[in-house]
Amino acid sequence: MVKFIIIFIVLNLYSSAFSSSKEKIISKIKITNNFSFDFIQNIDGKKEKGNCVIKYSKKIFCEYNDSNKKIVVSDGKSLVIKNRNSGNYSIYSLKRTPLELLLNKDYLISQINILEPRDINNKYLNFMLFEENNKINIFFDKKSFNLAGWQTEDIYQNLVITFISSVKINQEIDDDIFILPKNN
Repeated sequence: MVKFIIIFIVLNLYSSAFSSSKEKIISKIKITNNFSFDFIQNIDGKKEKGNCVIKYSKKIFCEYNDSNKKIVVSDGKSLVIKNRNSGNYSIYSLKRTPLELLLNKDYLISQINILEPRDINNKYLNFMLFEENNKINIFFDKKSFNLAGWQTEDIYQNLVITFISSVKINQEIDDDIFILPKNN
């Protein structure tokens, strides 16, 4: 009986620690209107670096530090990937990409509320989101409760792992960066 009580207490403490962490993550998301960060993205072993700005209401602007000077922009409806050197670009419906989930603040909050996180190396909390054909693993830092990265599949079904750092929340940003680029 004593073992049962000890196990019950330990499980309760473990559960309340996750509950508290979830509440802190949700609180952080609620107060966040936008955030910028540096990233390292690994697509099937190929690493790319750059920086991004996310503005909730499904907007993102990323500049890659690669030889093509690639940019990724969403105005909340469409997603454009443009090679600045050549001027070539591809346009996709945001709804057809996993970023639709990541860029939707209300959706994130509702899912984190109902999901149980996985503890990753006592450093990150991971939530796995599924919606229609989109799947995204999101990771939050256990100390700061900031978004730490995500894992998805791109439209070509390549595994894409994005690590983020140097997160800055609610900075003044120019909304013009979210205007979709035109073909040169």
